[in-house]
Amino acid sequence: MEKAIEVKNVVKTFTLSKKQQKINQTNEKLKVAVNGLSFDAYKGEIYGLLGSNGAGKTTTLRMLSTLIKPDEGTLYVDGINVVEDPILVRSKIGFLTSELKLEDFFTTNYLYDFYSDLHNIDPEVREARKSELFKRFEITDFAEVKIGDLSTGMRQKASLAISLAQDPKIIIFDEPTNGLDVLTAKIVTDFLLELKQKGYTIILSTHIFSLVEKVCDRVGIMVDGKVLLEGTLDELTKEKSIEDVFFNLYSSIYGGNV
Repeated sequence: MEKAIEVKNVVKTFTLSKKQQKINQTNEKLKVAVNGLSFDAYKGEIYGLLGSNGAGKTTTLRMLSTLIKPDEGTLYVDGINVVEDPILVRSKIGFLTSELKLEDFFTTNYLYDFYSDLHNIDPEVREARKSELFKRFEITDFAEVKIGDLSTGMRQKASLAISLAQDPKIIIFDEPTNGLDVLTAKIVTDFLLELKQKGYTIILSTHIFSLVEKVCDRVGIMVDGKVLLEGTLDELTKEKSIEDVFFNLYSSIYGGNV
């Protein structure tokens, strides 16, 4: 199988402010968010990074998306080193994360056109794809409504449509269904499965066990900045649920009942 994403021995450390130290209840000035992380995702599959808050999932996806650089190790997207050629990597991926906010003042229609222009998409192609995505995510009637006036679910769907403007074949989603109502979450989940059937590669982070079980071909369970357990769902679960596998692993590390 051909690799779409390669992560090799990656380390990322952040300096904590006084406020962050207080929030994290620590006197340590440095936080190791990703600690020797390695995994591969293959073309045409959905690979899930499963972990609790603070496991390093978002930091990993931000590095893959060229938003931040690793301190050590290497990351490749479609064979391209993300540090050496970030512009080429950006042309090949779509990235959706709740940390990247759309400007409240602009409409979905305006922002879709703006990001399409950044990717030099032909206007005819742009309009055809916009029509398809807006219809698919049921946002056509809200295209001229400002982002700040949309519901949480509608903003998420607008963000999803905009992140796919250039029709990327490698898509990186950070908690794609987090905070969504059940109807919107189903629309997003069904769309992920449709993309997989069309041969797209998707890597997503999540803490939602049911999402992993429904869409992922393979999963890496991430604890303290490392993937400690990896495989297909059948390989990992056998007679158990992925939830049981996760908590058994967590308990073996930290002891006690979780």
